[in-house]
Amino acid sequence: MAPEGLWLIGAGGHGKVAVAAARAAGRHVEGVFDDHPAARGQSLLGAPVTSPVPLGPRAGEIHVAVGSNAARERIVAARDSWNWVSIRHPSAWIDASALIGSGVLICAGAIIQAGATVGDHAIINTGAIVEHDCRIGDYCHIAPGVALAGTVTVGEGAFVGIGSCVTPGITIGAWATVGAGAVVIRDVPPGATVVGNPARGLAKSSPALA
Repeated sequence: MAPEGLWLIGAGGHGKVAVAAARAAGRHVEGVFDDHPAARGQSLLGAPVTSPVPLGPRAGEIHVAVGSNAARERIVAARDSWNWVSIRHPSAWIDASALIGSGVLICAGAIIQAGATVGDHAIINTGAIVEHDCRIGDYCHIAPGVALAGTVTVGEGAFVGIGSCVTPGITIGAWATVGAGAVVIRDVPPGATVVGNPARGLAKSSPALA
């Protein structure tokens, strides 16, 4: 069994952000698991890195610090009995009426307003704004500087890119992607990718001429 305390999964750049947020919140990071063989014996901001990520039962608290939504889902699905915990940077503001799931990372300067719900293993990244009554699904990533107006719904696994804005009442479908800086004024279908101002779906390439 692993030692008691907070362990992270993921020794990349997003892992650095999670380590820093945990420490700012007064948590001691025991170590970091990462599947990449080159990570073994390294450290992440001074936290020792162990490879590979174990599969058996673990003691203590675990957080998946991986930026890829699909990768977080795979990691958690293979280890559903683990004690997944959320990390909240102390500079984030979260209304008392907001509901935050397990395994969530809420980064520095983020704002989560009244009545909002954030699903399990979602990321609310640096300076993101989640306004009143928004619904953020499991495994979503709300990137730095995103602004979600009131009553926006973001489906499971969707990625909302850096600096994008979403107007009130919009629904972004499961596993959709909103490009950086997009302005979303219409619903986004599940699995779609939209970019631009106003946000539109990416044009599909034409078939090669015979």
